[in-house]
Amino acid sequence: MQTIFVDWGGNNVKLTWIPRMKLTESQKVTSVHAVCMKDGNVLLAHIKHRGFNYPGGHLELGEKVEEAILRETYEEGYVKGTIKYIGSIKVSHEENPSFDPKGKYPLIAYQAFFRMDVTECLPFLRGHESISRIWVEPSEVPFVINDHELSKIILEEALMVSSN
Repeated sequence: MQTIFVDWGGNNVKLTWIPRMKLTESQKVTSVHAVCMKDGNVLLAHIKHRGFNYPGGHLELGEKVEEAILRETYEEGYVKGTIKYIGSIKVSHEENPSFDPKGKYPLIAYQAFFRMDVTECLPFLRGHESISRIWVEPSEVPFVINDHELSKIILEEALMVSSN
């Protein structure tokens, strides 16, 4: 496990990476993300207002985590493949003095991460939130991705497993 603090919209949010954490019905998973691999490279999607990142997003009402990641990787990266769950980030607002209990997010939530071995790369249509996609060598991901330092740890975890 590794914990960091990030500034999200002026709010101090605690993030803890928990590899292979078992997901249960009682945990509130608010988003899913995937390290998508093909021919030794990693897919990064350029998301409007967020920059380059792993494809992913929020779960829709009634959607299962696995359904959400397959939908999100298609919508943002136009890829399909086999997935394997690798772990979650616990997102805690317990130390956020600006936390609004009536707001959009719960006090504690989880972001689930997967590795996807891409089996189908479809034409990129820019029909959703992504502006473009690029394939990056794993060693270059930290220089391109626009996210917190846990992204590198998540990539290392994804590289150690196969989704098969």
